[in-house]
Amino acid sequence: MSQQDPQRYEPTPGVGKLVLWILLFALAALAVVLGGVYLT
Repeated sequence: MSQQDPQRYEPTPGVGKLVLWILLFALAALAVVLGGVYLT
């Protein structure tokens, strides 16, 4: 059971990187939307 504990609390590097890219893309899209609202 002790071998499964680290996998439970620590996601794989691939998943973490994917989530990071999704957050960056969401922030970029939000910045574009807010910029468009302020410019018009």
